[in-house]
Amino acid sequence: MTAELLTLLALDADDLSVLSAHLQDAVLRPQDISWRKTERQLVLVLRRFDWSAPADQPRRRLTGLHFDRVQRVVHQGIGAGRDVLCALALTFEATDAPSGAILITFAGGGALRVEVECIEAQLRDLGPAWEAASRPSHSIDEA
Repeated sequence: MTAELLTLLALDADDLSVLSAHLQDAVLRPQDISWRKTERQLVLVLRRFDWSAPADQPRRRLTGLHFDRVQRVVHQGIGAGRDVLCALALTFEATDAPSGAILITFAGGGALRVEVECIEAQLRDLGPAWEAASRPSHSIDEA
């Protein structure tokens, strides 16, 4: 059975949190990030973990993510020396509503700060799923 391809739009912080849930543990390489300054668009190609798949059948999907109305992109800890990035979360910090910054955090301390006129994002699966080596898991440190 083949699952349908996912397409989601985000126009506010609540929508962005839905995208964040679908992109948790998605992996990409730094060269999979394209800042199209003249089009005011940031594009990422990720291999997202399909959290809707049965636990005994882990899988990933090639997924495109783009942000429109982008004014500026700042990155930290994702350049040279990083072969693979693992997405943890997308969050929104309002500055002068509806303007603000979308923060994409990666495991190991990397981050992208995407300053936007307003939230306009789209996530779209680009093709069929493939079997993943394992299901991501996270340990929680006790204080």
